[in-house]
Amino acid sequence: MRYDFNSGNELIDLCNRENKKIWEIMINREEEISGNSKEEIYNAMVNNLKVMEDSVKKGFEEDIKSVSGLIGGEAKLLKERYENNKTVSGTIMLKAVSSSMAVLEVNASMGRIIAAPTAGSCGIIPGVFITIGDEFDIDDDTLVKGLFTASAIGYIVAKNATVSGAEGGCQAETGTAAAMTAAAIVEIMGGDIHQCLDAASMTFKNIMGLVCDPVAGLVEVPCLKRNAIGAANALISVDMALAGIKSIIPFDEVVEAMYSVGKSLSHDLKETSLGGIAASKTGKKLSKEIFNK
Repeated sequence: MRYDFNSGNELIDLCNRENKKIWEIMINREEEISGNSKEEIYNAMVNNLKVMEDSVKKGFEEDIKSVSGLIGGEAKLLKERYENNKTVSGTIMLKAVSSSMAVLEVNASMGRIIAAPTAGSCGIIPGVFITIGDEFDIDDDTLVKGLFTASAIGYIVAKNATVSGAEGGCQAETGTAAAMTAAAIVEIMGGDIHQCLDAASMTFKNIMGLVCDPVAGLVEVPCLKRNAIGAANALISVDMALAGIKSIIPFDEVVEAMYSVGKSLSHDLKETSLGGIAASKTGKKLSKEIFNK
């Protein structure tokens, strides 16, 4: 196929050869594979953005409580802080972080979200996209195109490694979501493909080895805070890449390293709830309380 690619290097070559942005390559690739028109493909992504916007709004406006009762309302608390106080992290950072937390809370309360790429990492792309859109007055058309850019990065990771916490730890879930986000925002802000992949690389390197240890096996604790960190990670990586800071290790090699690390992690540290904070005294106590209700 003319628009197929399997790695970051192939994507770079394709973008250069066709003189197209990542989002354009991804739409063309989807058209070739699915047989659907560009309009149909684009409109489907428009709907995805709408669901993301709605989930952020719901998380802030409604009294959210997860099914287990472990989380709910934390996003609002952070929102109140940046709206009413001078913060250490800065308003844009905390707006993105709290928005990402809002989406994860909606997910944990059985609300409607976009798993991007997983339910456990669902807040990172929406939180950052909606915030950057608001703060920089970016129209929905540009954000939708950014979602195609993000999907290209997610596709490469899924093709060559994993986006599953059960297989690669949380580095594979929130790490991939942050990498997808960072690359997309760089392109939205005018960066070139090399800067996009540099940003994606840096997000992975920043959390390499992060384990998946959900308390009681639920996508709540520590997932809520890890979505927050993922959003912050993406934003920091975007600014580093746009400043001209490069990833010394190429994107494809970083993805390979992430996968290797994931495979070497103990079974107990890959979504089994047998290790990490899930195996802590309090973690076990909470698990027992939840399942004995």
